[in-house]
Amino acid sequence: MGLGLKRISSRQVFFLKWLMPLIFILIAGAAGLSVLLVEPRRAPPPMVLVAPILALVIGFVVMRKLVWDLADEVLDGGDYLVVKKGRIEERVPLSNIMNVSATTMVNPPRIELRLVDPGRLGDRIAFSPVKNATLNPFARNAVAEDLIVRVDRARASRKR
Repeated sequence: MGLGLKRISSRQVFFLKWLMPLIFILIAGAAGLSVLLVEPRRAPPPMVLVAPILALVIGFVVMRKLVWDLADEVLDGGDYLVVKKGRIEERVPLSNIMNVSATTMVNPPRIELRLVDPGRLGDRIAFSPVKNATLNPFARNAVAEDLIVRVDRARASRKR
């Protein structure tokens, strides 16, 4: 990590993007396989095999929509963010961020940044922020709230 950079993304992204889907596939596969192995001579009812397949399809759609597009790491440099996704590392000035949106009551929590000028990671960057230490499920994320204020200031100074 560079000098003066603060990590604002969750450290659980590797687990969420790679290990969780693997565990999910293994569990769904084991459920489907166990049905076949219980009575190998009798054909199982079709719904018993459809359930694990349906679970895999739904799991794939949810992971694609909520997890696989997350950046691996986001570092805060004050007036810019350093975003790492795979082998790509991009510096994003706060003045290039058009909008900051944060999800509530979704796990993992997400912040999506919409950029004025697209970079190598596209025109939208999503990441899972560091979680607040709160029991309130409706609490706003501190990282998102801070970014919203700072992006607004950076945009205002860009217009001058």
